[in-house]
Amino acid sequence: MKKRYAVCGVSNRAIGMFIGPMLKTFSQHAELVGLLDVDPRRHEVCKTKFPETASVPEYGESDFDLMVKETKPDVIIVTGRDDTHARYIIKALEHDLDVMTEKPMATTGADCRRIMDAEARSKGKVTVTFNYRYSPIHTRIKEMILEGKVGRVTSIDLNWYIDTYHGASYFKRWNRIREISGGLSIHKSSHHFDLVNWWTGQKPVEAFAFGALNYYGPNGELNPKKEDGRFCGTCDVKQDCEYFTRWSTRSKDVAVKDDHLGTVQTGEKGGYTGYRPDMCIYDSEINIEDTYTATVRYDQGALLSYSVNFSLPYEGYRLAINGTKGRIETTEYHMPNRIPFPIPEQQTIEYYPLFGSKEIIHVVMREGGHGGGDPVLLEDIFLGPDPKRKYAILSGSQDGAYSIGTGEAVWRSVKEGRPVKIEDVLQVK
Repeated sequence: MKKRYAVCGVSNRAIGMFIGPMLKTFSQHAELVGLLDVDPRRHEVCKTKFPETASVPEYGESDFDLMVKETKPDVIIVTGRDDTHARYIIKALEHDLDVMTEKPMATTGADCRRIMDAEARSKGKVTVTFNYRYSPIHTRIKEMILEGKVGRVTSIDLNWYIDTYHGASYFKRWNRIREISGGLSIHKSSHHFDLVNWWTGQKPVEAFAFGALNYYGPNGELNPKKEDGRFCGTCDVKQDCEYFTRWSTRSKDVAVKDDHLGTVQTGEKGGYTGYRPDMCIYDSEINIEDTYTATVRYDQGALLSYSVNFSLPYEGYRLAINGTKGRIETTEYHMPNRIPFPIPEQQTIEYYPLFGSKEIIHVVMREGGHGGGDPVLLEDIFLGPDPKRKYAILSGSQDGAYSIGTGEAVWRSVKEGRPVKIEDVLQVK
């Protein structure tokens, strides 16, 4: 029997990650019955891309109850701007509906508490689509830990690098406002914190962090002109901006990809209402950080040393997991076509037993988004968890909450200059 799905937030991500696969790959298991968004233009974009959705009913942002009444969905998919997630998750749970939401589940610990409380009262269940868990490298690391390769995990070093294309994009869009995105320690780092929580099987207890706005904002050292309200498409000093000229030329402006709202700009044919993804990265309204280092303590004794930087020459991460029996290491480079120098093709994990010989594990990679993780995640979502898998991988509301709680603890620690307990952020009684 097909499940009926309604989508709240007809974003690029919704169309590419969920709606397309429902129509093409999982049509025998899923039926799209409703689309809800603040901007009617996004409904048009969806229906142009997938004409088979032409008859799917459209709803505005305040029409959730009407959509549920008229379309009778089994599951709500939440894929709008981050600050809209909690509202629609809670509404769905109040109707006893299941919910699938992209990360982050919410933008604050307080909203996470509201979601978990609503779920406790509901017949519905929340699933958070943490696709990083499904990358072949990441699942193999989880399996190695479960196999006892490292023993009890004692410490993790995770350094994440975002290049100047990807990093700058967050400061050209709505992500640059903390009240909307929660800041990058939530919008982006919740991915990373969830991985560590899942790999170790431990809960974060407390975080202490330093952070700063080093590259973007009006005081960015490469700002060619201190003036608010500029847009890359019309800027009179963009040829003096090194972030712009690294990726664009005088005759070609490389558009910034936006998973949520698309790449078209206001004023262009087909642009989204009241939205531009090319706002100046040096605006004074930016109120988030672009650099963090953090230490996180876990309930079974593990310690995480974490850093993330949103303005680097290349993209990827370096990871080491230490335990009472050994150490796991891996390095990944993302988007190799954007790296302007030769890099090794890294598809291996290095294992160092505490006493013994080093092993190199070669991981079979898959095609698909997020390192091959997206296709497998979609199978678990629409077909049910793989019965051959011996460990849990789909995330629930508690997983979503602890990743966000850690992210909020990080930025609060930066602002307040003190360690912050995750359970205080999540209002655990």
